[in-house]
Amino acid sequence: MLPVVVKFRSNETTAAAHWAATLKRLWSLLLLATLLSCTSIPDKPPTVTISNVTLIDAVHGRREGQTVVLREDRIVSVQPAAGPLRAVGRVIDGSGRYLIPGLWDFHVHLTYTDELTAAMPELFLRYGVTSVRDTGGTLEKLLPVIERMRAPDAVAPRVFFSGPLLDGTRVVYDGVGRELLGTAVGSTDDARQTVAALKRAGADFIKIYELVSPDVFQALVEAARDLDLPIESHVPLVMLARDAGPLVDGIQHLRNIELDCAANAEALLEQRRRIADQEKSMSGFDLRSAVREKQILPAIANYDAARCEETMAALRGTLQGPTLRLNAYNLSPPYSRPDWESAITLVPEPIQNQWREFGKNQLANPRERDLRGARFSLFLTGEMFRRGVPFAAGTDTPIGFAIPGYSLHRELELLVESGLTPLQSIGAATLEPARFFGLEQQMGSIAVGQKADLVLLTADPQASISNTKNIAMVISKGQVVFEPAP
Repeated sequence: MLPVVVKFRSNETTAAAHWAATLKRLWSLLLLATLLSCTSIPDKPPTVTISNVTLIDAVHGRREGQTVVLREDRIVSVQPAAGPLRAVGRVIDGSGRYLIPGLWDFHVHLTYTDELTAAMPELFLRYGVTSVRDTGGTLEKLLPVIERMRAPDAVAPRVFFSGPLLDGTRVVYDGVGRELLGTAVGSTDDARQTVAALKRAGADFIKIYELVSPDVFQALVEAARDLDLPIESHVPLVMLARDAGPLVDGIQHLRNIELDCAANAEALLEQRRRIADQEKSMSGFDLRSAVREKQILPAIANYDAARCEETMAALRGTLQGPTLRLNAYNLSPPYSRPDWESAITLVPEPIQNQWREFGKNQLANPRERDLRGARFSLFLTGEMFRRGVPFAAGTDTPIGFAIPGYSLHRELELLVESGLTPLQSIGAATLEPARFFGLEQQMGSIAVGQKADLVLLTADPQASISNTKNIAMVISKGQVVFEPAP
């Protein structure tokens, strides 16, 4: 477009000259607006390029010799590596290395141990965990932590939270002699009001706990569905997994599924209901402990394959978080593993001293451990997965001496030990958590448009899932946040 020129006669009045100047300015602004509308603002340049790397994710499988380009917090190009690479931004040579999506820990408690809370974000990132899901804590303690982790300049994993555990008239984690993680939901009206309050507080999902009654359970489910909140749950003590599971999006710990797989499940359920009715003076924690101590091993001993087939079929659409690192703790306690000592030096000194001392005492005074529950968790995970039940990787960090980030890699190892392939195990820590929140188009794989959360490995995780610990670099939100010293 040619510039516009406006001419006036030299004998115009002052007023006419003023209007001429005004008109000229208006024409200039119009010209500028026209030029801007015809010119596209150039995209920002790539910030990170990883060249000639092997990609591994649960959607596309294995792709060798690829170049991945990031622009800020997005993957903007995934192409076969061919020809010379124009160096734009930081260029990382991925030759002989393996790139996987950023990992999730699908079950953490950020405020469970006060001395550890501040250190958690850095520890998670160090181990390639770029997203976490907090599954239980009071809003009073949790919201300031969430705000800090979500601040624009924060170096922290993406974080999703539920708020408190939604329990019954008795609360397991009631703060009396143990951590305060739960809240009482005694009626259907309480259920609706509690879920609405959590939605207003910004909760990403809800978590239903073990002492709710069936009618309150149903009311919580309906309230969450009305507000489009995903639902995580334990199977309530007084319900069967086949009844509760299909109503929710996820179940944690495989808890109480062993009852539904027992030949005498109905009798065990009736016994539970009697205990709950008769032991009115018991605390929530003691009630749950009494039921589990009385029933879990007898239920496992009465495992009925045909009945369990029915239970597993009912749970085929419900994401399972088995927390095998915790369920199978007795098979390989963390303090007994060769890399424990180097890992524990990363946690704050007060926690480091406590956990190290506990481990030393346990190793110095070994005792026989009952492994039936641990082995059954591994067995049930394999059986369910083979029948199409989906799984997600979570650890319950920091419960049970779980070092943030470190414990997630143990969970992946145990998933493989249960029968998943290494690639399926990676999917449980990447794609399945994203699906829970309906975010699979943004997270969980390596593709154009996905968030720029990635982990570069020095060894092939498909050859051994333990190679997920061989980290060369962690990228979170498009920025390199961890790179071991050479």
